[in-house]
Amino acid sequence: MWFVKYLAVRLLGLGIIKTLAYQCTPSALTHVLPANASILYAIPNGPNSTFGNPYNPGYPTNATNLPPFCAVLVNVTSSPTSSFTFGLFLPDQWNDRFLAVGNGGFAGGVNYLDMGAGLQYGFAVISTDTGHNSSSFDISWALNEPEKRIDWGYRAMHGSIVLAKQLVTAYYQCSIRYSYYSGCSTGGRQGLKDIELYPEDFDGVLAGAPAWWTTHLQTWTIKLGTYNLPVNASSHIPVSLFPVISAEVFRQCDGLDGLVDGIIVDPRRCDFYYEALLCTPTSNASACLTSPQIDTLYHIYNDYVDTNQTFVFPHLELGSEAQWPVLLGGSAPNALGTEYVQYFLLNDPHWPYTDFSYATVQLADALDPGSPNADDFDLSPFHAHGGKLLQYHGLSDALIATGSSVYFYTHVLRTLLPRGVALADWYRLFLVPGMQHCGGGVNNAPWYFAGAGQAGTLATPGVHGVPGFADARHDALLALMAWVEQGVAPEAIVATKFGNDTVADGVLRQRLLCPYPSTPVYGGGDVDSAASFRCGAVV
Repeated sequence: MWFVKYLAVRLLGLGIIKTLAYQCTPSALTHVLPANASILYAIPNGPNSTFGNPYNPGYPTNATNLPPFCAVLVNVTSSPTSSFTFGLFLPDQWNDRFLAVGNGGFAGGVNYLDMGAGLQYGFAVISTDTGHNSSSFDISWALNEPEKRIDWGYRAMHGSIVLAKQLVTAYYQCSIRYSYYSGCSTGGRQGLKDIELYPEDFDGVLAGAPAWWTTHLQTWTIKLGTYNLPVNASSHIPVSLFPVISAEVFRQCDGLDGLVDGIIVDPRRCDFYYEALLCTPTSNASACLTSPQIDTLYHIYNDYVDTNQTFVFPHLELGSEAQWPVLLGGSAPNALGTEYVQYFLLNDPHWPYTDFSYATVQLADALDPGSPNADDFDLSPFHAHGGKLLQYHGLSDALIATGSSVYFYTHVLRTLLPRGVALADWYRLFLVPGMQHCGGGVNNAPWYFAGAGQAGTLATPGVHGVPGFADARHDALLALMAWVEQGVAPEAIVATKFGNDTVADGVLRQRLLCPYPSTPVYGGGDVDSAASFRCGAVV
């Protein structure tokens, strides 16, 4: 098995490690686990360690620059036909806090890269493989596997949290002071789903771009793809025209906030005139759109509404075009949509996307295979527990429409405010102008604030937090901790753009992020300094 091979490699490469105060051995920990769980290994690691799993297609990148810690891997039988595994990092210098990190897409595998970033804060950190081993876009593992779908949907995460907390307590011989969660995309969904079902698991949750509405998100992915298919249709917009569309979007929308800086602060304030892109007899065909292509563009920028004006899923935002090739650039809809229907919903690998209809959405809602939907808007039990929820979403995200986070937030508001439960003191949503899916930005838009997975996407390896800015104003995880532990709510967060996404190249730009529905407002001064902005309504 892979872990046996990996254990051998790790032991050979350990060298001399100082004697630990804690017993990092399977025998010292196994007594706290139930009969359906077993420790696959417990490995002590010295300073400046590197750790990962070479047999992990979902998370192949090693965590680096790690402080001394104990690495534990646990396997849990979840049903007669399924099991899941979780990794646990136990630092020698523990901050008395627990952190769970999430996954991405339909990937199976322990997310060691995000665990490494959490470890450097001093957290005891866990990640689950969600019950299988695959890349983010591979859903074939779910074929005729209802129990594995449940593991991916919610069971593996919660089960890992419960057992990991027991191991942490046993290892350090003291209680956990605070428990936190950080995840983006599927990771964001996992965090929301967990606090809906188990509101006492966490004191604070950092949820980015949550894929919370699985039955609608995956089916919308198919619908969105069909707008631009087939590739030989007169309505098809080739990838080569995406930058042309983007340039016109920024020409019309960029300056509405008073700055022409390559950042659209609030795309929904832009009354976009599609026909500015229309070809004329004298136009360069490589720099304009035909009337049928304009129709396609209209569909992309408008909500998916189906039978009897039923809302299905929100639209992609103006300014998201740089990421369109992922869902709109293929000869078929993205596998995140088609394979969901084939392997998750219908158990039919040969189902053609051309058979898609609103009935597919209705069937997905009726069956909700694996129960991944995090659509219980009554978060009052989490609020009653004293929990804090900090959610964020990039306004240039073209994988999960930004409006889905707004939809979730407003429906929690509609559910709780009439009952006298205001949101601002425990739940805030931050929209990030120019940020794409979970990280990265268009036109050098600041996007880095130590959100889930962001440290691992910088060109500088082994980073945690926000280098040079280890405070709650710049670091979203520290902001969440300050909210939970000190009662200091995040009135704003500063996003950073490092030159070439490399820490050594210095800070290129910083911008203020504001709690929804407020937006950053320019007040004069250096446009690349967050101090030149305040949170308010753009007039």
